[in-house]
Amino acid sequence: MRLLSKTLVAALLGAAGFAAQAQEVTLKVHHFLGPQSTQQVDMFGTWCGKLAKESAGKLKCQLYPSMQLGGTPPQLYDQAKDGVADIVWTVAGYSSGRFPKIEVFELPFMMTNAEATSRAAWEFYDKYDRDEFKDTHILAVHVHGPGNIYTVNKPITQLSDFRGLKLRAPTRLTNKMLAMMGATPVGMPVPAVPEALSKGVIDGAVIPYEVAPGIKVNELTKFTAEPDRSYNALYTTVFLVAMNKAKYESLPPDLKKVLDANSGADFSAFMGKTQAAADAPGKEKMIASGNKITPIPAAELEKWKKATSALDEQWSSDITSKGGDGKMLLQAARDLVKKNTK
Repeated sequence: MRLLSKTLVAALLGAAGFAAQAQEVTLKVHHFLGPQSTQQVDMFGTWCGKLAKESAGKLKCQLYPSMQLGGTPPQLYDQAKDGVADIVWTVAGYSSGRFPKIEVFELPFMMTNAEATSRAAWEFYDKYDRDEFKDTHILAVHVHGPGNIYTVNKPITQLSDFRGLKLRAPTRLTNKMLAMMGATPVGMPVPAVPEALSKGVIDGAVIPYEVAPGIKVNELTKFTAEPDRSYNALYTTVFLVAMNKAKYESLPPDLKKVLDANSGADFSAFMGKTQAAADAPGKEKMIASGNKITPIPAAELEKWKKATSALDEQWSSDITSKGGDGKMLLQAARDLVKKNTK
């Protein structure tokens, strides 16, 4: 009996230990930027730290920067869908035309600031756009800070300067915007920009300050056109933090509660605000490298806005042709940005 009792106690203790160990979950987080990037250190580093702290160390992250799990940036969303990674950070527009409704926030002069527009983007997704992302569990939708135009051989000071330039853009709508302004758009993910600049495949690129030095744009270009920051941003890009649905559903209730508390509007706003905060040091590096920055005044931006105004109607008509209410959704996005902008 004593032997049986000891065996039973040992079994129970072993089971309890196994149960406690089973509660520990490490999430594989995959993205396309480097190990020293703002996304790796400040955005996911901070967020993953919160998950670990609030779960008493039971919910952790293993970060995989620079596409270390394989594939290309446009494949990241499907990696979350298929379980190659548990969580991915990617650009919605890298899957061209796949998520047309959320693209509304990439329309010219839609964004006010990254924090407010990221919160608006989450609210838009939550109310109007869950169907586009039904294959994954979305944790955040956010945007980056205001984009600039970097060029190699000549500065951009006015609308006519775009004519004939081959400029890199990240997404379908930004490509269309550049075409309307007279440039020849060349779509590509941001990691491809350095080689394209160095080989003369493109004459310049549109990206925010925060990522420019990290991909050597400060060394590969000579000029920056910086739209007036008191004016709505020329453009921005929508990012997704997407999670594998089966992985999310498999989480124990206590860990799911921690993840839910760190997802949604506040997480989206944090991601946008943190990414945009890296614009200032990025700009300093551009200046230190001798890149000449040309402010584009509001009066000139009015001309750029007029040149690209038809894109709003094109987006609206495209959504309506797919069975949505394009005009309503366009106005809803504008109203959400306005509501969240303080």
